[in-house]
Amino acid sequence: MGALIEVKYFNNFLLRKTERTSVGPIWNGSRGIPENIGGYPQVVSGDIISNRSWVIEEARIRGGYNNTNVDYGVKAYLVEDEPNAVVRGNSLIYSGIFNSRTGINDTNVFSVGEEITKSADPANGSIQKLFAEDTNLIIFQEAKVSRALIDKDAIYSAEGGGSITNINTTIGTIQPYAGNFGISRDPGSFAVYGYRKYFTDKDRNAVLRLSRDGLTEISNNGMYDFFRDELNSLNVGGVIGTITGGWDIHNKQYVLNLSQNSSLQSPLFSTLSFDETVLGWTSFFTYNPDQVFSLKNNLYTLKNGDLYQHYSEAVNRGSFYGVTTKSSITFVFNPSVSLSKVFQTVNYEGSNGWQVDNFTSDSTGKDLYNQWRFTEDVTNTSNPVRPSVWSYVQGSYDDAGNVYPAALTSPVRRAGFDRKENKYFSNLVNQSIASQGEVLWGNSMSGIKGYFATVTVSTDSVTDPGGLKELFAVSSNYAESSY
Repeated sequence: MGALIEVKYFNNFLLRKTERTSVGPIWNGSRGIPENIGGYPQVVSGDIISNRSWVIEEARIRGGYNNTNVDYGVKAYLVEDEPNAVVRGNSLIYSGIFNSRTGINDTNVFSVGEEITKSADPANGSIQKLFAEDTNLIIFQEAKVSRALIDKDAIYSAEGGGSITNINTTIGTIQPYAGNFGISRDPGSFAVYGYRKYFTDKDRNAVLRLSRDGLTEISNNGMYDFFRDELNSLNVGGVIGTITGGWDIHNKQYVLNLSQNSSLQSPLFSTLSFDETVLGWTSFFTYNPDQVFSLKNNLYTLKNGDLYQHYSEAVNRGSFYGVTTKSSITFVFNPSVSLSKVFQTVNYEGSNGWQVDNFTSDSTGKDLYNQWRFTEDVTNTSNPVRPSVWSYVQGSYDDAGNVYPAALTSPVRRAGFDRKENKYFSNLVNQSIASQGEVLWGNSMSGIKGYFATVTVSTDSVTDPGGLKELFAVSSNYAESSY
């Protein structure tokens, strides 16, 4: 059914469908038109229009000439052709305030009439972490670290000078720190103590400290090669690696864990610490934590959902997550750098219970020419963990040939370290293979030849297990030699 309307002047008409059952509305003498479309006829009974009907509206009030025109007016929203979500990883947005004393909670209020957004340079990647320090907000992007003023702003002159003034601004000017470093995509490496902040930049193979003097690359303190290789090996070939950092309040050290494949049951990892007092990386640890944090005077770590306290006297030293591992130290003997030497002894000052795992001289490269070694006897299947030099207790034996722990008769002799005036010393008997040009070699001679020697000492497994072991100094007596 159609409708015919006579138009005497320009006007706009709108054909609208109603969904309610009511008395048929009248617009300028036009009554509702029953719908008979798509096989759904409607019934008109007097002035009653049942269900759906079509009505005609005019744009001008009362349809009069030059009367007020009716329009949609200002829209409260905009219609986008592609209403897809947009992630702005380099921008900040803040809501209304929260005041627990007055009961005001506007954290779900985002007023479009106010400037509630602040954007950092998108060229530096997404924002990975925010840290509030006093009246500044530190912004960590993938490739940049910046700070933004809170409740104040910086006004710059034409000459480039700036001054800070308090204005009604929640997030003020964003000012980048000098240096092209960020936090990559590893916010878990962040740790803070006092005014120092520590984090890693995996994309640039760097471990950084942010303090009052700006950004400092602390990975350059004797560990540049190590971090270059370790950080490059993370997330390579589909392997998921993680970086975890934390502050050890007990020893005042930054603890950093690099796990190459944390999803495996036995991942490859490195856990080490940075000490501000010596400006160096002092220790490697045998534990692989999921999280590291400090509370009051204690260091805690999380592993597989369990909480562990470190430096506790309730457990044995060297025991982490139920696994006990001996402590070891590797160092280099390098006196008289350009002089060929024979290292005759190894000596140390400290506690009883230290053994020498290996004592190896310098090599010439791939062929290991003229390398002399004094190392663990791994070919001895009956005792495959025999050290190079027994500890004071391990190496005890008597005249009958009984060795520890059966060496109970007197006199007791020592096959490894002996003690004199609370210092421990041992001769070095060469275990090297025959070398070209040597008249005496192997156990036919004493000492280890070389320009320098790499030595590893560790705690044994029989002397006060889990007890305190201290090591103050290690040395070697040597004599000049020639090949």
